Amino acid sequence: MAMQLPSQRSRGRRAPMAEINVTPLVDVMLVLLIIFMVTAPLLTAGVPVNLPDSRAKPLDQDQKPVQISMEAGGKIHVDQDEVSQDILPDVLRQLAAKTEGGKPPQIFLRADKSLDYGRVMRVMGELNHAGLNRVALVTVGDDGK
Repeated sequence: MAMQLPSQRSRGRRAPMAEINVTPLVDVMLVLLIIFMVTAPLLTAGVPVNLPDSRAKPLDQDQKPVQISMEAGGKIHVDQDEVSQDILPDVLRQLAAKTEGGKPPQIFLRADKSLDYGRVMRVMGELNHAGLNRVALVTVGDDGK
């Protein structure tokens, strides 16, 4: 029987390894997945408003609604843009012109609970005047307390 010693092997280079180690790739992808899962809910915060409590159930929605936020200081935001009380009717008319499928867009009204009832009703009156009658008032869930 002949035995092959290491010195008798081919004198050229070693053959390349044809296997790919995927363990580091999987580790990196899992870390990225966790980072995105933690940060995604934080990106939808919007304008900070102290909302009132309610026991109402959440609404089903077909399309992305337009959020109108009213801060305690009286500032009004349409989505993320601050809008003055003077140009609010014009902005609302432009929103009403963007009808999809014959329906005006859904409006989520987020008003600070310390606001005067009259201010909230003024904005709701402007919404109605512009033809935006699909309005939902956003509250914080009560959790059965």
